[in-house]
Amino acid sequence: MTLRRLISVALGSIRRNAARSLLTMLGVVIGVASVVVMVAIGKGAEAEIGARIANLGTNLVIVTPGSQSKTGVSGGANSMDSLTLEDVDKLTRESLEAEKVSPVIQTYGMVVAGNNNWRTQVYGVDLSYFDIRRWTIASGRGLDDNDVRGHRKVAVIGKTNVDMLFGEEDPIGKTIRVRNIPIEVVGILQSKGPTPDGADQDDVMLLPYTTVHARFAGRSFIAQILLSARSEAGVPEALKEVRAILRESHGIQGKMEEDFTLRDQSALAATAKGTTEVMTTLLLVVASVSLVVGGIGIMNIMLVSVTERTREIGIRRALGARRRDVLMQFLVEAIVLSSLGGLIGAGLGMAVTALVGSLTGWATVVTAQSVLLALSFAVGVGVFFGWYPARRAAALDPIEALRFQ
Repeated sequence: MTLRRLISVALGSIRRNAARSLLTMLGVVIGVASVVVMVAIGKGAEAEIGARIANLGTNLVIVTPGSQSKTGVSGGANSMDSLTLEDVDKLTRESLEAEKVSPVIQTYGMVVAGNNNWRTQVYGVDLSYFDIRRWTIASGRGLDDNDVRGHRKVAVIGKTNVDMLFGEEDPIGKTIRVRNIPIEVVGILQSKGPTPDGADQDDVMLLPYTTVHARFAGRSFIAQILLSARSEAGVPEALKEVRAILRESHGIQGKMEEDFTLRDQSALAATAKGTTEVMTTLLLVVASVSLVVGGIGIMNIMLVSVTERTREIGIRRALGARRRDVLMQFLVEAIVLSSLGGLIGAGLGMAVTALVGSLTGWATVVTAQSVLLALSFAVGVGVFFGWYPARRAAALDPIEALRFQ
Protein backbone atom coordinates (compact mmCIF):
# COMPACT_ATOMS: atom_id res chain seq x y z
CA MET A 1 0.00 0.00 0.00
CA THR A 2 1.07 3.57 -0.59
CA LEU A 3 1.83 5.86 2.33
CA ARG A 4 -1.28 7.90 1.58
CA ARG A 5 -3.41 4.75 1.71
CA LEU A 6 -1.74 3.64 4.96
CA ILE A 7 -2.47 7.00 6.59
CA SER A 8 -6.08 6.83 5.38
CA VAL A 9 -6.51 3.35 6.86
CA ALA A 10 -4.92 4.50 10.15
CA LEU A 11 -7.25 7.51 10.40
CA GLY A 12 -10.23 5.26 9.70
CA SER A 13 -9.22 2.94 12.51
CA ILE A 14 -8.75 5.87 14.87
CA ARG A 15 -12.23 7.22 14.03
CA ARG A 16 -13.85 3.82 14.62
CA ASN A 17 -12.32 3.69 18.07
CA ALA A 18 -12.41 7.41 18.92
CA ALA A 19 -12.67 7.09 22.69
CA ARG A 20 -9.84 4.58 22.92
CA SER A 21 -7.72 6.61 20.53
CA LEU A 22 -8.17 9.76 22.62
CA LEU A 23 -7.17 7.92 25.79
CA THR A 24 -4.17 6.50 23.93
CA MET A 25 -3.08 9.96 22.79
CA LEU A 26 -3.60 11.52 26.23
CA GLY A 27 -0.15 10.58 27.48
CA VAL A 28 1.50 12.05 24.39
CA VAL A 29 -0.65 15.19 24.63
CA ILE A 30 0.39 15.75 28.24
CA GLY A 31 4.02 14.93 27.47
CA VAL A 32 4.34 17.32 24.53
CA ALA A 33 2.46 20.07 26.39
CA SER A 34 4.81 19.60 29.35
CA VAL A 35 7.89 19.85 27.14
CA VAL A 36 6.64 23.05 25.48
CA VAL A 37 5.69 24.67 28.82
CA MET A 38 8.86 23.66 30.67
CA VAL A 39 11.19 24.77 27.89
CA ALA A 40 9.27 28.06 27.56
CA ILE A 41 9.70 28.74 31.28
CA GLY A 42 13.38 27.82 31.13
CA LYS A 43 14.03 29.97 28.07
CA GLY A 44 12.08 32.82 29.65
CA ALA A 45 14.24 32.64 32.77
CA GLU A 46 17.35 32.59 30.58
CA ALA A 47 16.17 35.66 28.68
CA GLU A 48 15.29 37.47 31.92
CA ILE A 49 18.69 36.81 33.48
CA GLY A 50 20.39 37.75 30.21
CA ALA A 51 18.52 41.06 30.17
CA ARG A 52 19.57 41.82 33.73
CA ILE A 53 23.19 41.06 32.94
CA ALA A 54 22.92 43.26 29.84
CA ASN A 55 21.67 46.07 32.12
CA LEU A 56 24.93 45.77 34.03
CA GLY A 57 26.85 46.10 30.77
CA THR A 58 28.22 43.01 29.06
CA ASN A 59 31.14 45.05 27.70
CA LEU A 60 31.88 46.62 31.07
CA VAL A 61 35.42 46.79 32.47
CA ILE A 62 35.81 47.77 36.14
CA VAL A 63 39.02 49.11 37.63
CA THR A 64 39.25 49.22 41.43
CA PRO A 65 42.09 50.03 43.82
CA GLY A 66 44.25 47.13 44.89
CA SER A 67 45.10 45.66 48.25
CA GLN A 68 47.35 47.53 50.63
CA SER A 69 49.82 45.51 52.68
CA LYS A 70 51.52 46.75 55.85
CA THR A 71 53.90 44.67 57.93
CA GLY A 72 52.73 41.53 56.14
CA VAL A 73 49.03 42.20 56.74
CA SER A 74 46.79 42.70 53.69
CA GLY A 75 44.11 45.34 53.96
CA GLY A 76 42.02 43.63 51.28
CA ALA A 77 40.68 44.94 48.00
CA ASN A 78 39.99 48.71 47.73
CA SER A 79 42.19 49.45 50.75
CA MET A 80 44.79 51.31 48.65
CA ASP A 81 44.28 54.86 47.40
CA SER A 82 45.81 54.10 44.02
CA LEU A 83 43.40 55.46 41.39
CA THR A 84 43.39 59.12 40.42
CA LEU A 85 41.70 61.41 37.97
CA GLU A 86 44.99 61.45 36.08
CA ASP A 87 44.48 57.74 35.45
CA VAL A 88 41.05 58.52 34.01
CA ASP A 89 42.50 61.18 31.72
CA LYS A 90 45.29 58.87 30.57
CA LEU A 91 42.87 56.02 29.80
CA THR A 92 40.59 58.41 27.93
CA ARG A 93 43.47 59.69 25.80
CA GLU A 94 45.41 56.49 25.14
CA SER A 95 42.96 53.59 25.18
CA LEU A 96 41.89 52.44 21.72
CA GLU A 97 39.68 49.59 22.93
CA ALA A 98 37.72 51.59 25.52
CA GLU A 99 34.86 53.54 23.98
CA LYS A 100 33.90 55.48 27.12
CA VAL A 101 35.56 56.08 30.49
CA SER A 102 34.09 57.42 33.73
CA PRO A 103 35.45 57.87 37.24
CA VAL A 104 33.22 56.74 40.09
CA ILE A 105 33.51 58.21 43.55
CA GLN A 106 31.31 56.16 45.85
CA THR A 107 30.08 57.20 49.25
CA TYR A 108 27.07 56.59 51.46
CA GLY A 109 24.93 59.27 52.96
CA MET A 110 21.67 59.92 54.77
CA VAL A 111 19.34 61.66 52.36
CA VAL A 112 16.53 63.80 53.74
CA ALA A 113 13.48 65.03 51.84
CA GLY A 114 10.88 66.79 53.99
CA ASN A 115 9.96 64.40 56.80
CA ASN A 116 11.40 61.36 55.02
CA ASN A 117 14.96 60.07 55.12
CA TRP A 118 16.80 57.21 53.45
CA ARG A 119 20.41 56.00 53.55
CA THR A 120 21.57 55.35 50.00
CA GLN A 121 24.60 55.01 47.76
CA VAL A 122 25.85 58.29 46.36
CA TYR A 123 27.94 58.03 43.20
CA GLY A 124 29.98 60.82 41.70
CA VAL A 125 30.15 60.13 37.97
CA ASP A 126 30.96 61.65 34.61
CA LEU A 127 28.47 61.94 31.73
CA SER A 128 29.73 58.77 30.05
CA TYR A 129 28.67 56.73 33.10
CA PHE A 130 25.08 56.68 31.84
CA ASP A 131 26.14 55.08 28.56
CA ILE A 132 28.57 52.66 30.19
CA ARG A 133 25.98 51.35 32.65
CA ARG A 134 23.15 51.72 30.11
CA TRP A 135 21.09 53.95 32.34
CA THR A 136 18.22 55.81 30.71
CA ILE A 137 16.27 58.74 32.09
CA ALA A 138 12.63 58.06 32.94
CA SER A 139 11.77 61.70 33.56
CA GLY A 140 13.57 65.00 33.92
CA ARG A 141 17.11 65.13 32.56
CA GLY A 142 20.51 63.59 33.07
CA LEU A 143 23.72 65.34 34.00
CA ASP A 144 25.39 67.67 31.51
CA ASP A 145 28.81 69.29 30.96
CA ASN A 146 27.84 72.42 32.90
CA ASP A 147 26.92 70.30 35.92
CA VAL A 148 30.32 68.59 35.91
CA ARG A 149 32.42 71.66 35.17
CA GLY A 150 30.48 73.88 37.55
CA HIS A 151 30.47 71.42 40.47
CA ARG A 152 26.71 71.87 40.55
CA LYS A 153 24.67 70.39 43.37
CA VAL A 154 22.27 68.38 41.23
CA ALA A 155 21.33 64.72 41.28
CA VAL A 156 19.66 62.01 39.22
CA ILE A 157 18.05 59.43 41.51
CA GLY A 158 16.84 55.85 41.19
CA LYS A 159 13.29 54.58 41.63
CA THR A 160 13.93 53.23 45.14
CA ASN A 161 15.02 56.70 46.24
CA VAL A 162 11.89 58.17 44.70
CA ASP A 163 9.65 55.68 46.50
CA MET A 164 11.33 56.08 49.89
CA LEU A 165 11.73 59.85 49.85
CA PHE A 166 8.80 61.14 47.81
CA GLY A 167 6.23 58.36 47.44
CA GLU A 168 3.74 59.41 44.78
CA GLU A 169 5.04 62.99 44.66
CA ASP A 170 7.03 64.15 41.62
CA PRO A 171 10.61 64.80 42.85
CA ILE A 172 11.81 66.76 39.80
CA GLY A 173 12.92 70.21 40.90
CA LYS A 174 12.65 69.35 44.61
CA THR A 175 15.52 69.82 47.02
CA ILE A 176 16.96 67.03 49.12
CA ARG A 177 19.72 67.21 51.70
CA VAL A 178 22.73 64.91 51.72
CA ARG A 179 24.90 65.45 54.79
CA ASN A 180 23.12 68.77 55.22
CA ILE A 181 24.11 69.89 51.72
CA PRO A 182 21.11 70.91 49.57
CA ILE A 183 20.90 69.01 46.27
CA GLU A 184 18.36 69.60 43.50
CA VAL A 185 16.77 66.52 41.89
CA VAL A 186 16.91 67.01 38.11
CA GLY A 187 16.12 63.51 36.84
CA ILE A 188 14.82 60.03 37.63
CA LEU A 189 16.51 56.88 36.33
CA GLN A 190 14.55 54.20 34.48
CA SER A 191 14.08 51.24 36.82
CA LYS A 192 16.43 48.30 36.29
CA GLY A 193 15.36 46.00 39.12
CA PRO A 194 17.73 43.71 41.03
CA THR A 195 21.01 42.33 39.76
CA PRO A 196 21.39 38.53 39.33
CA ASP A 197 22.81 38.39 42.89
CA GLY A 198 19.84 40.30 44.31
CA ALA A 199 21.33 43.80 44.76
CA ASP A 200 18.93 46.69 44.18
CA GLN A 201 20.20 48.69 41.21
CA ASP A 202 17.53 51.36 41.73
CA ASP A 203 18.82 52.32 45.19
CA VAL A 204 21.28 54.85 43.80
CA MET A 205 21.88 58.59 43.51
CA LEU A 206 24.12 60.02 40.78
CA LEU A 207 25.86 63.38 41.13
CA PRO A 208 28.66 65.02 39.11
CA TYR A 209 31.92 63.46 40.26
CA THR A 210 33.39 66.92 40.72
CA THR A 211 30.65 67.76 43.22
CA VAL A 212 31.07 64.56 45.21
CA HIS A 213 34.85 64.88 45.13
CA ALA A 214 34.81 68.42 46.43
CA ARG A 215 31.87 68.40 48.85
CA PHE A 216 31.35 64.83 50.10
CA ALA A 217 34.38 62.60 49.68
CA GLY A 218 37.01 65.14 50.61
CA ARG A 219 39.78 63.09 49.06
CA SER A 220 41.94 63.16 45.92
CA PHE A 221 41.46 59.56 44.74
CA ILE A 222 38.58 57.73 43.18
CA ALA A 223 37.01 54.39 44.13
CA GLN A 224 36.41 53.01 40.62
CA ILE A 225 37.03 53.61 36.97
CA LEU A 226 34.39 52.21 34.63
CA LEU A 227 35.08 51.61 30.96
CA SER A 228 33.01 50.22 28.14
CA ALA A 229 34.78 48.20 25.47
CA ARG A 230 33.75 48.85 21.88
CA SER A 231 32.11 45.42 21.77
CA GLU A 232 31.54 42.44 24.04
CA ALA A 233 34.08 40.46 22.01
CA GLY A 234 36.63 43.23 22.56
CA VAL A 235 36.55 43.00 26.37
CA PRO A 236 39.64 40.70 26.69
CA GLU A 237 41.71 43.04 24.52
CA ALA A 238 40.43 46.06 26.47
CA LEU A 239 41.50 44.42 29.73
CA LYS A 240 45.03 43.90 28.39
CA GLU A 241 45.25 47.46 27.14
CA VAL A 242 43.92 49.02 30.36
CA ARG A 243 46.34 46.93 32.43
CA ALA A 244 49.28 48.07 30.30
CA ILE A 245 48.29 51.76 30.52
CA LEU A 246 47.80 51.68 34.29
CA ARG A 247 51.03 49.76 34.91
CA GLU A 248 52.88 52.44 32.96
CA SER A 249 51.02 55.23 34.76
CA HIS A 250 51.79 53.75 38.19
CA GLY A 251 55.38 52.83 37.38
CA ILE A 252 54.81 49.09 37.83
CA GLN A 253 57.43 46.96 36.12
CA GLY A 254 58.14 43.28 35.74
CA LYS A 255 56.69 41.13 38.50
CA MET A 256 55.90 44.02 40.82
CA GLU A 257 52.52 43.67 42.52
CA GLU A 258 49.81 45.71 40.82
CA ASP A 259 48.03 48.33 42.93
CA PHE A 260 44.75 47.97 41.04
CA THR A 261 42.29 45.22 40.12
CA LEU A 262 40.51 44.62 36.80
CA ARG A 263 37.16 42.85 36.45
CA ASP A 264 34.55 42.31 33.78
CA GLN A 265 31.09 40.67 33.60
CA SER A 266 32.11 37.60 31.58
CA ALA A 267 32.32 35.28 34.60
CA LEU A 268 28.91 36.41 35.85
CA ALA A 269 27.37 36.03 32.39
CA ALA A 270 28.88 32.57 31.90
CA THR A 271 27.68 31.42 35.34
CA ALA A 272 24.17 32.70 34.78
CA LYS A 273 23.99 31.17 31.32
CA GLY A 274 25.26 27.82 32.59
CA THR A 275 22.74 27.83 35.44
CA THR A 276 19.77 28.54 33.19
CA GLU A 277 20.90 25.95 30.64
CA VAL A 278 21.11 23.30 33.37
CA MET A 279 17.67 24.31 34.64
CA THR A 280 16.16 24.18 31.15
CA THR A 281 17.72 20.77 30.49
CA LEU A 282 16.44 19.45 33.81
CA LEU A 283 12.92 20.69 33.07
CA LEU A 284 13.10 19.14 29.60
CA VAL A 285 14.17 15.76 31.00
CA VAL A 286 11.39 15.81 33.61
CA ALA A 287 8.80 16.70 30.97
CA SER A 288 10.13 14.01 28.62
CA VAL A 289 9.23 11.35 31.18
CA SER A 290 5.58 12.10 30.38
CA LEU A 291 6.25 11.36 26.73
CA VAL A 292 7.83 8.02 27.59
CA VAL A 293 4.82 7.15 29.73
CA GLY A 294 2.58 8.15 26.83
CA GLY A 295 4.60 5.91 24.52
CA ILE A 296 4.13 2.96 26.84
CA GLY A 297 0.39 3.65 26.75
CA ILE A 298 0.46 3.60 22.93
CA MET A 299 2.31 0.27 22.94
CA ASN A 300 -0.17 -1.32 25.34
CA ILE A 301 -3.21 -0.11 23.43
CA MET A 302 -1.69 -1.23 20.12
CA LEU A 303 -1.04 -4.68 21.56
CA VAL A 304 -4.69 -4.86 22.59
CA SER A 305 -5.65 -3.66 19.12
CA VAL A 306 -3.58 -6.43 17.50
CA THR A 307 -5.42 -9.01 19.58
CA GLU A 308 -8.83 -7.54 18.76
CA ARG A 309 -8.08 -7.34 15.04
CA THR A 310 -6.49 -10.76 14.63
CA ARG A 311 -9.21 -11.95 12.21
CA GLU A 312 -8.86 -8.70 10.22
CA ILE A 313 -5.12 -9.35 9.93
CA GLY A 314 -5.83 -12.94 8.80
CA ILE A 315 -8.25 -11.74 6.11
CA ARG A 316 -5.72 -9.18 4.85
CA ARG A 317 -3.01 -11.81 4.68
CA ALA A 318 -5.38 -14.26 2.91
CA LEU A 319 -6.15 -11.57 0.31
CA GLY A 320 -2.47 -11.18 -0.50
CA ALA A 321 -1.18 -8.65 2.01
CA ARG A 322 2.47 -9.20 2.82
CA ARG A 323 3.94 -9.16 6.31
CA ARG A 324 5.57 -5.85 5.47
CA ASP A 325 2.13 -4.37 4.61
CA VAL A 326 0.70 -5.43 7.97
CA LEU A 327 3.79 -4.15 9.76
CA MET A 328 3.52 -0.77 8.04
CA GLN A 329 -0.24 -0.57 8.69
CA PHE A 330 0.12 -0.85 12.47
CA LEU A 331 3.33 1.15 12.61
CA VAL A 332 1.76 4.05 10.65
CA GLU A 333 -1.29 3.88 12.91
CA ALA A 334 0.94 4.27 15.98
CA ILE A 335 2.80 7.16 14.36
CA VAL A 336 -0.45 8.90 13.37
CA LEU A 337 -1.74 8.52 16.94
CA SER A 338 1.42 10.01 18.45
CA SER A 339 1.60 12.77 15.81
CA LEU A 340 -2.00 13.83 16.42
CA GLY A 341 -1.32 13.76 20.15
CA GLY A 342 1.81 15.83 19.56
CA LEU A 343 -0.05 18.50 17.59
CA ILE A 344 -2.79 18.74 20.21
CA GLY A 345 -0.15 18.81 22.96
CA ALA A 346 1.81 21.58 21.23
CA GLY A 347 -1.29 23.74 20.96
CA LEU A 348 -2.20 23.01 24.58
CA GLY A 349 1.35 23.75 25.70
CA MET A 350 1.38 27.17 24.01
CA ALA A 351 -1.99 28.01 25.55
CA VAL A 352 -0.83 26.95 29.03
CA THR A 353 2.41 28.90 28.59
CA ALA A 354 0.47 32.07 27.77
CA LEU A 355 -1.79 31.47 30.77
CA VAL A 356 1.16 30.91 33.13
CA GLY A 357 2.82 34.08 31.87
CA SER A 358 -0.31 36.20 32.35
CA LEU A 359 -1.14 34.81 35.81
CA THR A 360 2.36 34.81 37.32
CA GLY A 361 4.10 37.55 35.38
CA TRP A 362 6.97 35.18 34.60
CA ALA A 363 8.86 35.65 31.37
CA THR A 364 8.08 32.75 29.01
CA VAL A 365 9.52 32.18 25.55
CA VAL A 366 7.98 29.61 23.19
CA THR A 367 10.47 28.88 20.41
CA ALA A 368 9.90 27.05 17.15
CA GLN A 369 12.82 24.79 18.05
CA SER A 370 11.16 23.63 21.28
CA VAL A 371 7.86 22.90 19.51
CA LEU A 372 9.62 20.99 16.71
CA LEU A 373 11.68 19.11 19.29
CA ALA A 374 8.54 18.05 21.16
CA LEU A 375 6.77 16.99 17.94
CA SER A 376 9.82 15.06 16.74
CA PHE A 377 10.03 13.32 20.09
CA ALA A 378 6.34 12.44 19.84
CA VAL A 379 6.82 10.90 16.39
CA GLY A 380 9.87 9.06 17.70
CA VAL A 381 7.77 7.69 20.56
CA GLY A 382 5.22 6.42 18.02
CA VAL A 383 7.91 4.66 16.01
CA PHE A 384 9.70 3.18 19.02
CA PHE A 385 6.68 1.96 20.95
CA GLY A 386 4.65 1.06 17.86
CA TRP A 387 7.32 -1.18 16.39
CA TYR A 388 6.81 -4.15 18.69
CA PRO A 389 3.00 -4.36 18.31
CA ALA A 390 3.39 -3.89 14.54
CA ARG A 391 5.95 -6.72 14.34
CA ARG A 392 3.71 -8.93 16.44
CA ALA A 393 0.80 -8.26 14.09
CA ALA A 394 2.94 -8.97 11.02
CA ALA A 395 4.21 -12.22 12.54
CA LEU A 396 0.74 -13.74 12.97
CA ASP A 397 0.13 -16.93 10.99
CA PRO A 398 -2.70 -16.21 8.45
CA ILE A 399 -4.47 -19.52 9.04
CA GLU A 400 -4.36 -19.23 12.82
CA ALA A 401 -5.51 -15.63 12.55
CA LEU A 402 -8.55 -16.62 10.46
CA ARG A 403 -9.49 -19.22 13.08
CA PHE A 404 -9.21 -16.67 15.91
CA GLN A 405 -12.55 -16.05 17.66
